[in-house]
Amino acid sequence: MSIKNIWRKFEAFIAGVFSLTTHVKLNILSDLTYVKGEWISIGTDPAFLLEGKIYNGWNKIKWYSEADEYIPLKLYWDNGSGFSETNSILLSSIPKGTVNYSTIFFIPEDACKLRVDPGDKKNKFVLDNLRFEKINKLTILMDGMKSFFKQRGANHQTFRVMVNKSIAIIKHQGIKGLWQKVKQVGGINSSNVKDDYSIWLGKNMISQDEQKVIAQEAKGFSYQPLISVILPVYNVEEIWLRKCIDSVRNQLYTNWELCVADDASTKEHIATVLKEYTNNDDRIKVVFREQNGHISETSNSSIAIAKGEYIALLDHDDELSIDALYEVVKLLNDHPEADMIYSDEDKIGIDDIRHSPFFKPDWSPDLLLTHMYTCHLGVYRKSIVDSVGAFRKGVEGSQDFDLALRITEKTAHIYHIPKILYHWRTIPESTASGSGAKNYTHFAGLTAVKDALQRRNINGWIEELDGYSNFYRVHYNVENDPMVSIIIPTKDNADILSNCLNSIYKISNYKNYEFIIVNNGSVEEETFELFDKWKNKLNERFKMITINSPFNYSALNNAAAQHANGELILFLNNDIEIIEENWLNDMIGSAMRKEIGAVGAYLKYPDNTVQHSGLTLGLGVQRAAGDGHHYRPLNDPGYFGALISVKNVSAVTAACLMVKKSVFEEVGGFDEELSVAYNDVDLCLSFIKQGYLNVWLPYVKLIHHESKTRGYDNTNEKLDRLNKEAEYLKSKWGETLINDTYYNPNLSLDNGYSTRI
Repeated sequence: MSIKNIWRKFEAFIAGVFSLTTHVKLNILSDLTYVKGEWISIGTDPAFLLEGKIYNGWNKIKWYSEADEYIPLKLYWDNGSGFSETNSILLSSIPKGTVNYSTIFFIPEDACKLRVDPGDKKNKFVLDNLRFEKINKLTILMDGMKSFFKQRGANHQTFRVMVNKSIAIIKHQGIKGLWQKVKQVGGINSSNVKDDYSIWLGKNMISQDEQKVIAQEAKGFSYQPLISVILPVYNVEEIWLRKCIDSVRNQLYTNWELCVADDASTKEHIATVLKEYTNNDDRIKVVFREQNGHISETSNSSIAIAKGEYIALLDHDDELSIDALYEVVKLLNDHPEADMIYSDEDKIGIDDIRHSPFFKPDWSPDLLLTHMYTCHLGVYRKSIVDSVGAFRKGVEGSQDFDLALRITEKTAHIYHIPKILYHWRTIPESTASGSGAKNYTHFAGLTAVKDALQRRNINGWIEELDGYSNFYRVHYNVENDPMVSIIIPTKDNADILSNCLNSIYKISNYKNYEFIIVNNGSVEEETFELFDKWKNKLNERFKMITINSPFNYSALNNAAAQHANGELILFLNNDIEIIEENWLNDMIGSAMRKEIGAVGAYLKYPDNTVQHSGLTLGLGVQRAAGDGHHYRPLNDPGYFGALISVKNVSAVTAACLMVKKSVFEEVGGFDEELSVAYNDVDLCLSFIKQGYLNVWLPYVKLIHHESKTRGYDNTNEKLDRLNKEAEYLKSKWGETLINDTYYNPNLSLDNGYSTRI
């Protein structure tokens, strides 16, 4: 490191210690003018160049603004190669109205110039008094602690919860894992920018006028089913119980009943409050249990007095959004066949400030076996609930999870409403504040998953995750030892291919495979010597076919697949390195399931950051597909556990993709119009079109020495080809590419898994 860089780091460190603030000037770069104190966008590419002393690393940016609508702010940094989309993040938004605003973000160490683009259309706004305050990790830690106590209450119990959480994270994920959690609590997303949920709430809040329109629309529904809200109660504080019940009474859809069962509470205010509400609203029914029976029995007592066609589950310290039941019935009018409905959710602190939104994927059966992601708001057809015996004793703490698993075995009519309809209270007594250590709810969930495997006749076993309570991984055992044809296209670089083949041969404990090497224009003597070596070692299990036409990944693999003797095909890059002995067993176990198309693996870079965790449609510069967790550290659990969860995805990379040969042939193989990029995305979408599910396995970890053979797509010729193939994919699949089933529409396509603002 040069003296200059050392000095820059030292200067930034001192500035962070003293929280130095510098004023920054906005210089017009393009498509902007300044008139009477207002900035006016006069084109589609407005941009400012920032002038002033700005320190690299963590900063808090502050400004005064006025705007009639939300205007996104995109930050670009020049690291010496000019500004580009590669080096950019969605920084924040200029909020609607008059605001003194601040946000936190990280300026990369190599950034030498900064540019900010305010939207991409004509607009006018005030943006003034721009300041950068240099901060450090300690500042972020203190802000995170303040948020934690503010949301949960500043008391001994909250402090104990925080300490237990921290110890559990350090034990299983190390200090880096704790830092990731601190950033998460502070609302800092994977792009190292504060993901300001308050902006999203401001944009999506239902106004008084909109409430009147919704209420009127609800009265006009042709189908107005009675919704029975099931509310088990036990010794909850009066303030939370009242807020909970009031959230039901305030519903814009009015054909509901609230079925309350008190589980022999010992606190006197419970009976008083419940009787008060039943006297004031005849839609509220209460049963007082004589003996304490815990949550499952109490919930069943609520169901026993329910008359509705559907039941909605509500915890006694949580709240429904004002439009929750309206949105449910609106969906039912469009899809009366719906048997199970779930929505997005967030958390709400003791200060009534909402935070930590969970924007969920649509129905993902593999994800539900991993954890109870559907959770709140959960609405179920009562006849099916009755048919499965409602809530089971013995799984208390994960009774909702167990019920969802059993109901989804009875119906495929499962719908997701991508809206926040439920607010989960974060108080120390709530599981929303639980520690990462395993507790009774974890073991109840484990029982629920074990029983699900038994009911479904699944030959498999369950892995528990240290440090991640209520998360499970189902492994599927291999039956009948099917042959796997491992297809590897290659061109010279014998040492890379040798590393790949050696790692498979030496580490894999599954041996019924064959190699099909596709030689595409190799000329080096070492390459052919390597081919001979492996042919002598494996005999008929090593095939080599030569195709000397210009590189076309799709054509090479299609040709090789015709030579495959395996029941399964594994498409594999030559720069993959195997590091776990059970990787083939796990991929085979999942690939042999009749409902599965493609099976993908967790690919990591040699520096232990994420290369592949399943592809999201529409993500990235080309708006074709990308990985929302790209470059995250390996110990990061991902967005609500996405990096530790077996999950269904729209697509996986063909750098490591397994599929039954019959399914591959059923869809006609790879589309050869896509010679290099997005052929895997197209293939996986073809599987989905035929009714198959694609799945990503977090427990199959491989090293990907990415693009060592062909190089990166960073020349004009390669970028032009990449853009053309992206356009071809978009023309072929249309709206599918901007409506990923497994990626919530409230999440950003610029910064993966951050709130779209």
